[in-house]
Amino acid sequence: MLIDTYGRVATDLRVSLTDRCNLRCTYCMPEEGLAWLAKPELLTDDETVRLVRIAVTLLGVTEVRFTGGEPLLRPGLTDIVARCSALRADGARPRLSLTTNGIGLARTADALKAAGLDRVNVSLDTLRPDVFATLTRRRRHHDVLDGLAAARAAGLDPVKVNSVLMPGINEDEAPDLLAWAVENGYELRFIEQMPLDAQHGWRRERMITAGDILTSLRTRFTLTPEPGAERGSAPAERWLVDGGPARVGVIGSVTRPFCAACDRTRLTADGQVRTCLFATEETDLRGALRGGAGDEEIAALWRRAMRGKKAGSGLDDPAFLQPRRPMSAIGG
Repeated sequence: MLIDTYGRVATDLRVSLTDRCNLRCTYCMPEEGLAWLAKPELLTDDETVRLVRIAVTLLGVTEVRFTGGEPLLRPGLTDIVARCSALRADGARPRLSLTTNGIGLARTADALKAAGLDRVNVSLDTLRPDVFATLTRRRRHHDVLDGLAAARAAGLDPVKVNSVLMPGINEDEAPDLLAWAVENGYELRFIEQMPLDAQHGWRRERMITAGDILTSLRTRFTLTPEPGAERGSAPAERWLVDGGPARVGVIGSVTRPFCAACDRTRLTADGQVRTCLFATEETDLRGALRGGAGDEEIAALWRRAMRGKKAGSGLDDPAFLQPRRPMSAIGG
């Protein structure tokens, strides 16, 4: 198992497939983009699948989430999903999901479902095309809506929608977003803005908090805690909307962290293990792979990395330092 010194066991692997993205969200990266990883630095398809196999068969991982950047930009994505879907540990395969901005999902949802993908998380912060263009610096709002509809039609259930609220831009949209999600059968999750932007412009005093979001939602909806649903390692606190069955989640990574029950391990597109989104250290598995290390040796490196996982993200510490890598280079 991937167990740390606090007794937490990592069973959820987040695999970044690329640091590239076809949007330029203001809370993530500058308009001109970033210096992308060169192709030789990226894990190949075979290397990616091998590391996932080691995680599943030797280290107890049961869930794999493909992320980016934007993972739909990875040319071999469908094949990677199919190969990972074929993995087995004690007769069971890992549950596979994808976090995407939805652009391109309309043409790939059916193929991804056929390859073995179970569900998707799609980022959408606004229902207004003009605000979408302001936030992302691209006019692709309709593509995201089409991608969401395609995911639902393909049976990638539950289709989850991730929304970040920004002050002075879309902070008034929480009730509208929830009404739209309920009407369309999507599960909405609001996420506090985190200090992972490439520009290092995040300011705690300006962020829209989980408390702010809940206050806004309650102006239109009755929210009751989902019965019998302990948060545990789940990042979202969940509420039934007007008695259910629809529900909404709020991920308060900054103000209501879930570090004590975290079950995640992360693999960057260039083969580095990260024990936390906000980690400042990494463990190089790519070098071990390309140096001829065997599966057990790589598994031992991964176990050693996870034993060094810190108790928490440190976001509540005034001395917190933002990691060098932005979100697009870490993987969501």
